[in-house]
Amino acid sequence: MKLTDLATAGGCAAKYSASRLEELLRGFVPAEAENLLVGLDPADDAAVYKLDDERALVFTIDFFPPIVDDPDDFGAIAATNALNDVFAMGGAPLLALSVAAFPEELPTEVVRAIFDGADRQVRAAGAILAGGHTIRDAEPKYGLAVVGTVSLGGIWPKAGARAGDALYLTKPLGTALVLGGAKRGLADAAEAVRWMRTLNKDAADVLRAFSPNAVTDVTGFGLAGHAREMATRSGVRIALSAERLPALDGALDAARAGVSTAGTRNNREYAELEVGDVAPELVELAHDPQTAGGLLVSLPREQGLALEAEFARAGLFLARVGAVEAGAGVALS
Repeated sequence: MKLTDLATAGGCAAKYSASRLEELLRGFVPAEAENLLVGLDPADDAAVYKLDDERALVFTIDFFPPIVDDPDDFGAIAATNALNDVFAMGGAPLLALSVAAFPEELPTEVVRAIFDGADRQVRAAGAILAGGHTIRDAEPKYGLAVVGTVSLGGIWPKAGARAGDALYLTKPLGTALVLGGAKRGLADAAEAVRWMRTLNKDAADVLRAFSPNAVTDVTGFGLAGHAREMATRSGVRIALSAERLPALDGALDAARAGVSTAGTRNNREYAELEVGDVAPELVELAHDPQTAGGLLVSLPREQGLALEAEFARAGLFLARVGAVEAGAGVALS
Protein backbone atom coordinates (compact mmCIF):
# COMPACT_ATOMS: atom_id res chain seq x y z
CA MET A 1 0.00 0.00 0.00
CA LYS A 2 1.51 3.32 -1.10
CA LEU A 3 0.72 6.21 1.22
CA THR A 4 0.62 8.73 -1.61
CA ASP A 5 -2.03 6.64 -3.43
CA LEU A 6 -4.37 7.43 -0.52
CA ALA A 7 -3.90 11.21 -0.78
CA THR A 8 -5.52 13.69 -3.15
CA ALA A 9 -2.66 16.16 -2.52
CA GLY A 10 0.51 15.81 -0.52
CA GLY A 11 2.50 17.92 1.91
CA CYS A 12 2.11 21.68 1.93
CA ALA A 13 0.66 21.57 -1.60
CA ALA A 14 -2.54 20.41 0.14
CA LYS A 15 -2.98 23.75 1.90
CA TYR A 16 -5.91 26.03 1.19
CA SER A 17 -4.86 28.71 -1.26
CA ALA A 18 -3.43 31.83 0.34
CA SER A 19 -6.00 34.06 -1.37
CA ARG A 20 -8.89 31.97 -0.02
CA LEU A 21 -7.39 32.01 3.47
CA GLU A 22 -7.15 35.79 3.35
CA GLU A 23 -10.81 35.96 2.38
CA LEU A 24 -11.85 33.55 5.14
CA LEU A 25 -9.91 35.38 7.84
CA ARG A 26 -10.74 38.91 6.73
CA GLY A 27 -12.29 40.70 9.72
CA PHE A 28 -11.75 37.71 12.02
CA VAL A 29 -9.75 39.09 14.93
CA PRO A 30 -9.20 37.24 18.24
CA ALA A 31 -10.59 38.74 21.43
CA GLU A 32 -8.34 41.48 22.72
CA ALA A 33 -5.62 40.10 24.93
CA GLU A 34 -2.85 42.30 26.25
CA ASN A 35 -0.35 39.46 26.25
CA LEU A 36 -1.11 38.14 22.76
CA LEU A 37 1.91 39.51 20.92
CA VAL A 38 1.34 37.73 17.60
CA GLY A 39 -2.07 36.45 16.49
CA LEU A 40 -4.11 36.95 13.33
CA ASP A 41 -3.72 40.71 12.99
CA PRO A 42 -1.41 40.27 11.21
CA ALA A 43 -1.00 36.51 10.97
CA ASP A 44 2.47 35.01 11.17
CA ASP A 45 4.15 31.60 11.26
CA ALA A 46 2.95 30.95 14.84
CA ALA A 47 1.06 32.62 17.66
CA VAL A 48 3.12 34.26 20.41
CA TYR A 49 1.82 34.89 23.95
CA LYS A 50 3.75 36.83 26.60
CA LEU A 51 4.46 34.90 29.79
CA ASP A 52 6.50 37.42 31.78
CA ASP A 53 8.96 40.25 31.25
CA GLU A 54 11.49 37.94 29.59
CA ARG A 55 9.71 35.06 27.84
CA ALA A 56 6.81 34.29 25.57
CA LEU A 57 5.12 31.09 24.42
CA VAL A 58 5.18 30.17 20.73
CA PHE A 59 2.31 27.94 19.57
CA THR A 60 1.65 26.41 16.17
CA ILE A 61 -0.08 23.50 14.46
CA ASP A 62 0.59 21.92 11.07
CA PHE A 63 -0.49 18.68 9.41
CA PHE A 64 -0.99 17.33 5.90
CA PRO A 65 -1.51 14.17 3.75
CA PRO A 66 1.50 12.05 2.70
CA ILE A 67 4.01 13.55 0.31
CA VAL A 68 6.16 10.37 0.25
CA ASP A 69 5.46 6.66 0.57
CA ASP A 70 7.99 5.72 3.23
CA PRO A 71 6.16 6.06 6.59
CA ASP A 72 9.27 7.06 8.54
CA ASP A 73 10.00 9.81 6.01
CA PHE A 74 6.38 10.98 6.14
CA GLY A 75 6.39 11.25 9.93
CA ALA A 76 9.75 13.00 9.98
CA ILE A 77 8.83 15.48 7.23
CA ALA A 78 5.46 16.34 8.78
CA ALA A 79 7.11 16.86 12.16
CA THR A 80 9.87 18.99 10.65
CA ASN A 81 7.36 21.20 8.87
CA ALA A 82 5.50 21.91 12.13
CA LEU A 83 8.62 22.37 14.29
CA ASN A 84 10.09 24.79 11.76
CA ASP A 85 7.32 27.31 12.44
CA VAL A 86 8.69 27.73 15.97
CA PHE A 87 12.22 28.21 14.65
CA ALA A 88 10.87 30.77 12.14
CA MET A 89 9.64 32.89 15.07
CA GLY A 90 13.05 32.77 16.76
CA GLY A 91 11.87 30.25 19.34
CA ALA A 92 12.85 26.82 20.63
CA PRO A 93 10.30 23.95 20.75
CA LEU A 94 9.42 22.43 24.12
CA LEU A 95 6.48 20.08 23.67
CA ALA A 96 4.60 18.52 20.75
CA LEU A 97 1.33 16.62 20.33
CA SER A 98 0.47 14.42 17.35
CA VAL A 99 -2.44 15.35 15.11
CA ALA A 100 -3.28 12.16 13.21
CA ALA A 101 -5.94 10.77 10.89
CA PHE A 102 -5.51 7.29 9.38
CA PRO A 103 -7.61 4.66 7.58
CA GLU A 104 -8.43 1.75 9.86
CA GLU A 105 -7.05 -0.68 7.28
CA LEU A 106 -3.61 0.98 7.37
CA PRO A 107 -1.25 -1.60 8.94
CA THR A 108 -0.32 -0.89 12.54
CA GLU A 109 3.39 -1.08 11.75
CA VAL A 110 2.97 1.67 9.14
CA VAL A 111 1.24 3.98 11.62
CA ARG A 112 3.87 3.20 14.24
CA ALA A 113 6.65 4.02 11.76
CA ILE A 114 5.05 7.42 11.11
CA PHE A 115 4.95 8.12 14.85
CA ASP A 116 8.55 6.93 15.29
CA GLY A 117 9.81 9.16 12.47
CA ALA A 118 8.08 12.15 14.05
CA ASP A 119 9.35 11.33 17.54
CA ARG A 120 12.98 11.30 16.41
CA GLN A 121 12.58 14.73 14.79
CA VAL A 122 10.92 16.17 17.88
CA ARG A 123 13.79 14.88 20.03
CA ALA A 124 16.34 16.30 17.57
CA ALA A 125 14.60 19.68 17.90
CA GLY A 126 15.09 19.55 21.68
CA ALA A 127 11.44 18.89 22.48
CA ILE A 128 9.22 16.04 23.73
CA LEU A 129 6.41 14.27 21.85
CA ALA A 130 3.98 13.92 24.75
CA GLY A 131 0.74 12.61 23.22
CA GLY A 132 -1.85 13.59 20.65
CA HIS A 133 -5.17 12.71 19.06
CA THR A 134 -5.94 10.18 16.32
CA ILE A 135 -9.14 9.77 14.28
CA ARG A 136 -10.31 7.50 11.48
CA ASP A 137 -10.11 8.99 7.99
CA ALA A 138 -9.94 7.53 4.48
CA GLU A 139 -7.10 9.93 3.63
CA PRO A 140 -4.08 9.71 5.98
CA LYS A 141 -2.93 12.95 7.55
CA TYR A 142 -0.26 13.65 10.14
CA GLY A 143 1.34 16.61 11.86
CA LEU A 144 2.03 18.26 15.18
CA ALA A 145 0.80 20.92 17.52
CA VAL A 146 3.96 22.46 18.98
CA VAL A 147 4.62 24.73 21.95
CA GLY A 148 7.93 26.54 22.36
CA THR A 149 9.42 29.58 24.04
CA VAL A 150 11.13 32.70 22.76
CA SER A 151 12.77 35.66 24.47
CA LEU A 152 10.77 38.88 24.17
CA GLY A 153 13.68 40.57 22.43
CA GLY A 154 14.19 37.69 20.02
CA ILE A 155 10.83 37.35 18.23
CA TRP A 156 11.23 37.28 14.45
CA PRO A 157 8.13 38.65 12.67
CA LYS A 158 7.35 38.65 8.96
CA ALA A 159 6.56 42.34 9.19
CA GLY A 160 9.98 43.85 9.93
CA ALA A 161 11.78 43.88 6.56
CA ARG A 162 13.34 47.26 5.75
CA ALA A 163 14.48 48.92 2.54
CA GLY A 164 18.19 48.24 2.13
CA ASP A 165 18.03 44.73 3.63
CA ALA A 166 19.51 41.71 1.92
CA LEU A 167 17.38 38.57 1.49
CA TYR A 168 18.69 35.07 2.19
CA LEU A 169 17.29 31.56 1.90
CA THR A 170 18.55 28.63 3.99
CA LYS A 171 17.39 25.73 1.74
CA PRO A 172 17.18 25.18 -2.01
CA LEU A 173 13.79 25.25 -3.75
CA GLY A 174 11.82 22.73 -5.77
CA THR A 175 10.42 19.99 -3.49
CA ALA A 176 7.10 19.68 -5.35
CA LEU A 177 8.82 19.82 -8.74
CA VAL A 178 11.31 17.10 -7.81
CA LEU A 179 8.69 14.79 -6.30
CA GLY A 180 6.44 15.31 -9.31
CA GLY A 181 9.37 14.71 -11.62
CA ALA A 182 10.32 11.55 -9.75
CA LYS A 183 6.89 10.06 -10.48
CA ARG A 184 7.62 10.54 -14.20
CA GLY A 185 11.18 9.27 -14.01
CA LEU A 186 12.63 12.75 -14.47
CA ALA A 187 14.25 13.24 -11.07
CA ASP A 188 15.56 11.44 -8.00
CA ALA A 189 13.49 12.21 -4.90
CA ALA A 190 16.26 11.35 -2.41
CA GLU A 191 17.76 14.87 -2.20
CA ALA A 192 14.35 16.50 -1.79
CA VAL A 193 13.48 14.05 1.00
CA ARG A 194 16.77 14.80 2.76
CA TRP A 195 16.10 18.54 2.70
CA MET A 196 12.49 18.10 3.86
CA ARG A 197 13.76 16.07 6.81
CA THR A 198 16.24 18.83 7.72
CA LEU A 199 15.16 20.94 10.69
CA ASN A 200 15.76 24.69 10.56
CA LYS A 201 17.19 24.49 14.08
CA ASP A 202 20.87 24.88 13.16
CA ALA A 203 20.13 27.76 10.77
CA ALA A 204 18.07 29.52 13.46
CA ASP A 205 20.83 29.01 16.04
CA VAL A 206 23.35 30.81 13.79
CA LEU A 207 20.85 33.50 12.86
CA ARG A 208 20.09 34.51 16.47
CA ALA A 209 23.40 36.33 16.76
CA PHE A 210 22.37 38.67 13.94
CA SER A 211 18.93 39.92 15.14
CA PRO A 212 17.31 39.78 11.67
CA ASN A 213 14.61 42.28 10.78
CA ALA A 214 12.16 39.69 9.38
CA VAL A 215 12.03 35.90 9.05
CA THR A 216 9.53 33.38 7.69
CA ASP A 217 9.78 29.79 6.56
CA VAL A 218 9.05 29.02 2.92
CA THR A 219 6.35 26.36 2.69
CA GLY A 220 3.14 25.83 0.72
CA PHE A 221 2.76 29.32 -0.74
CA GLY A 222 6.18 29.10 -2.39
CA LEU A 223 9.01 31.62 -2.28
CA ALA A 224 6.92 34.17 -4.18
CA GLY A 225 3.93 33.81 -1.86
CA HIS A 226 5.91 34.07 1.36
CA ALA A 227 7.93 36.97 -0.06
CA ARG A 228 4.61 38.67 -0.84
CA GLU A 229 3.50 38.23 2.77
CA MET A 230 6.75 39.74 4.02
CA ALA A 231 6.60 42.63 1.56
CA THR A 232 2.94 43.45 2.23
CA ARG A 233 3.21 43.33 6.01
CA SER A 234 6.48 45.25 6.04
CA GLY A 235 5.34 47.93 3.57
CA VAL A 236 8.28 47.31 1.22
CA ARG A 237 9.12 45.91 -2.21
CA ILE A 238 11.03 42.65 -2.52
CA ALA A 239 13.26 42.17 -5.55
CA LEU A 240 14.17 38.52 -6.16
CA SER A 241 17.12 37.64 -8.40
CA ALA A 242 16.15 34.77 -10.71
CA GLU A 243 19.75 33.75 -11.37
CA ARG A 244 20.36 33.41 -7.62
CA LEU A 245 17.40 31.14 -6.85
CA PRO A 246 18.86 27.84 -5.58
CA ALA A 247 17.21 24.75 -7.08
CA LEU A 248 17.25 21.12 -6.01
CA ASP A 249 18.80 18.75 -8.52
CA GLY A 250 16.18 17.88 -11.11
CA ALA A 251 13.77 20.68 -10.20
CA LEU A 252 14.39 22.85 -13.25
CA ASP A 253 14.42 19.86 -15.59
CA ALA A 254 11.05 18.83 -14.19
CA ALA A 255 9.70 22.35 -14.70
CA ARG A 256 10.93 22.37 -18.32
CA ALA A 257 9.14 19.04 -18.84
CA GLY A 258 5.84 20.58 -17.69
CA VAL A 259 5.66 19.25 -14.14
CA SER A 260 3.48 21.46 -11.94
CA THR A 261 0.90 21.23 -9.14
CA ALA A 262 -2.48 22.68 -8.20
CA GLY A 263 -0.66 24.41 -5.37
CA THR A 264 1.57 26.17 -7.88
CA ARG A 265 -1.45 27.44 -9.79
CA ASN A 266 -2.96 28.77 -6.56
CA ASN A 267 0.33 30.44 -5.71
CA ARG A 268 0.47 32.18 -9.10
CA GLU A 269 -2.97 33.65 -8.48
CA TYR A 270 -2.03 34.82 -4.99
CA ALA A 271 1.43 36.25 -5.60
CA GLU A 272 1.52 38.10 -8.89
CA LEU A 273 5.17 38.59 -9.71
CA GLU A 274 6.57 41.47 -11.71
CA VAL A 275 8.58 39.27 -14.05
CA GLY A 276 11.44 40.54 -16.17
CA ASP A 277 13.34 38.57 -18.80
CA VAL A 278 13.24 35.33 -16.80
CA ALA A 279 13.13 31.73 -18.01
CA PRO A 280 9.70 30.10 -17.41
CA GLU A 281 11.23 27.31 -15.31
CA LEU A 282 12.60 29.88 -12.84
CA VAL A 283 9.17 31.50 -12.54
CA GLU A 284 7.77 28.01 -11.87
CA LEU A 285 10.47 27.46 -9.23
CA ALA A 286 9.57 30.72 -7.47
CA HIS A 287 5.93 29.59 -7.18
CA ASP A 288 6.63 25.93 -6.38
CA PRO A 289 4.99 24.92 -3.06
CA GLN A 290 7.65 23.85 -0.60
CA THR A 291 7.25 21.35 2.21
CA ALA A 292 9.47 21.91 5.26
CA GLY A 293 11.35 24.59 3.33
CA GLY A 294 14.08 26.91 4.51
CA LEU A 295 14.02 30.26 6.28
CA LEU A 296 13.62 33.45 4.25
CA VAL A 297 15.68 36.05 6.10
CA SER A 298 15.73 39.83 5.76
CA LEU A 299 18.58 41.61 7.54
CA PRO A 300 20.71 44.74 7.05
CA ARG A 301 22.87 44.43 3.95
CA GLU A 302 26.04 45.29 5.88
CA GLN A 303 25.60 42.13 7.96
CA GLY A 304 25.41 39.92 4.90
CA LEU A 305 29.07 38.95 4.58
CA ALA A 306 29.29 38.09 8.28
CA LEU A 307 26.15 35.97 8.01
CA GLU A 308 27.54 34.13 4.99
CA ALA A 309 30.80 33.48 6.84
CA GLU A 310 29.02 32.07 9.90
CA PHE A 311 26.83 29.77 7.83
CA ALA A 312 29.88 28.55 5.93
CA ARG A 313 31.76 27.96 9.19
CA ALA A 314 28.84 25.89 10.47
CA GLY A 315 28.65 23.92 7.20
CA LEU A 316 25.12 25.17 6.51
CA PHE A 317 23.46 26.10 3.22
CA LEU A 318 22.79 29.79 2.54
CA ALA A 319 21.89 31.63 -0.67
CA ARG A 320 21.42 35.36 -1.18
CA VAL A 321 18.25 35.59 -3.29
CA GLY A 322 17.43 39.28 -3.46
CA ALA A 323 17.02 42.61 -1.75
CA VAL A 324 14.43 44.75 -0.02
CA GLU A 325 13.58 48.11 -1.60
CA ALA A 326 11.23 51.01 -1.01
CA GLY A 327 7.89 50.48 -2.71
CA ALA A 328 5.46 47.57 -2.88
CA GLY A 329 5.07 44.14 -4.44
CA VAL A 330 7.45 41.35 -5.43
CA ALA A 331 9.62 41.34 -8.55
CA LEU A 332 11.59 38.53 -10.19
CA SER A 333 14.23 39.67 -12.63
